[in-house]
Amino acid sequence: MKKRNLYLLCLLVTLAFTACYYDHEETLYGASSNQPCTDTVGTVSYTQKVVPILQSSCYGCHAGSSPSGNQLMGTYAADKAMAQNGKLLGTINHAAGFSPMPKSAAKLSSCKIATIKKWVDAGMPNN
Repeated sequence: MKKRNLYLLCLLVTLAFTACYYDHEETLYGASSNQPCTDTVGTVSYTQKVVPILQSSCYGCHAGSSPSGNQLMGTYAADKAMAQNGKLLGTINHAAGFSPMPKSAAKLSSCKIATIKKWVDAGMPNN
């Protein structure tokens, strides 16, 4: 009888742990590509859409008194200069000839890249 109870207890514990396991698609695969990208609808605002992306992905290394790779970002003028010379889109797209950014991190989602591209294509307005 004790072996049977021990067996049932082990079975219940195993079921309890496996029943609680689930995956978050976004955590495993990044932003889902089948979700619509609403950030590129209409005019893309530099301050409301582009800056938050750059703050979370770029400014940590490319701002301050000694920016990584000697590539200063963090102001409109600096961000615009990076966009004008092609380095911003080249690096975030992981294009040939550019150092892929963010360094040692996953590529930005296609939605974030599209948002920045739309801002660049619009002439990089300070809006």
